[in-house]
Amino acid sequence: MRAHVLAAGVLALVAATLSAQQQPAAPAPPVPPQGILLEPMGQAGEAVFPAFEGWGPTKDGGQVLLVGYFNRNKSQELDIPIGPDNRIEPGGPDFGQPTRFHVGRQYGVFSIVIPKDFGTKKLTWTLRANGHTSTVSFWTNPPYWIDFYKNHANGNEPPRIKFAATGPEISGPPTQKSVLALSGTVGQPVTLTAWAADQPPTMHAEEGGGATPPARRPTRAPDEEPPPAIIGGRVFAGGLSAPAPPGGGAASRSAERRGDFRVIWKKYRGPGDVKIADDVLPLENGGDAAKWLQATTTATFSAPGEYWLRAVVNDSSGDGGGGDQCCWTTAHVIVNVK
Repeated sequence: MRAHVLAAGVLALVAATLSAQQQPAAPAPPVPPQGILLEPMGQAGEAVFPAFEGWGPTKDGGQVLLVGYFNRNKSQELDIPIGPDNRIEPGGPDFGQPTRFHVGRQYGVFSIVIPKDFGTKKLTWTLRANGHTSTVSFWTNPPYWIDFYKNHANGNEPPRIKFAATGPEISGPPTQKSVLALSGTVGQPVTLTAWAADQPPTMHAEEGGGATPPARRPTRAPDEEPPPAIIGGRVFAGGLSAPAPPGGGAASRSAERRGDFRVIWKKYRGPGDVKIADDVLPLENGGDAAKWLQATTTATFSAPGEYWLRAVVNDSSGDGGGGDQCCWTTAHVIVNVK
C-alpha cells in the first residue's frame, strides 16, 4: 500500500522536493531543463538519467556508492558503449556501469567501491542518449547514508542468492565485477541457475542489526524515510517504476505471479542481444527464511563476445525496496560467448 501511495504522489512531491531545504548538502551539477524530467515518458527518443541512490558500508568492511538510472522511454532500450557518451570521471571512464539501459526506473544497478579516505571527493556519471545529455555526481553525502542490510522501519532484510548449492551467499548491493563466469555459443541456450532465500519483513520497527555506519552517520533517525534519489541532478521522492518491457515478454507474462520473492535476470553489458527464456522467476517459501529455492532459466546470445548479466532478487517490498533502497540483492554474472 505504501509503495502505491508513493508512486501515485510522486508528481505532486516533485515540486516540493526541488525546494532549497530538501536539496543535498552540496550543490547539484548542471542538468537539462526541469521540464524534461516532469513531462510524461515517451515511447522513444527520450533521455536516460543516471541516479544516485546513496552510499554506505558493506558486510566486508568496505563502503560503496550505489547508482541506478531512469530511462524515460516506454519502449526503447538503449545500448550506450563505455566512452564519451557513457563515462564516469575522474578516473574513468569505466567504473563498471551498464551499457544496456532498460526502460523505466532501475534501482541499485551497480555500486562503486570507494576507499575509507574518499572524503569529500566526487565522481560524475555522464550519459548521452537520443541527443540528451544528463549527469549526476555522487559522494559520501551524510544524508544519503544507507543501511543496505536492514530496513529499520519494519526489520526487513535483503534476500540472499548463491550460484551453487554449496556456494557463498550474497546479499545487498553488488560489490564485485562478477560472482560467476560462464561460457556459451552463439544461438545456443546457456543455463542460468541460482538459489535464493528470503526473510519476510516483521512489519514492525526493530532496533539494532545492520551495519554500523562510519563517522558520517546519517542525519535522519533510523525509522524516518530515506532521502529521495538524485536523478540527473534533481531530487525525486517516491518510486518511479519500470513499465512492462517492449513487446511483452516473460516479465510482462509473469507480472501477476509475484511470489514471496523473485529472481530477475537482465542484460547488463554485451555486444549483441540476449534472449532470456524466463526473465522473472517467482519463488514461494511460505515464510521460511531458511528455505533455499532453486531458480533456473536460460539465456541465448546473438553475437560472440563478453556479456554481463544482472541477477536481482526482489522481495515483497518490490523494485528498489519500494524506494527504500532496501531490501533487494544484485549480482553480476559474466558469460563469454563464442
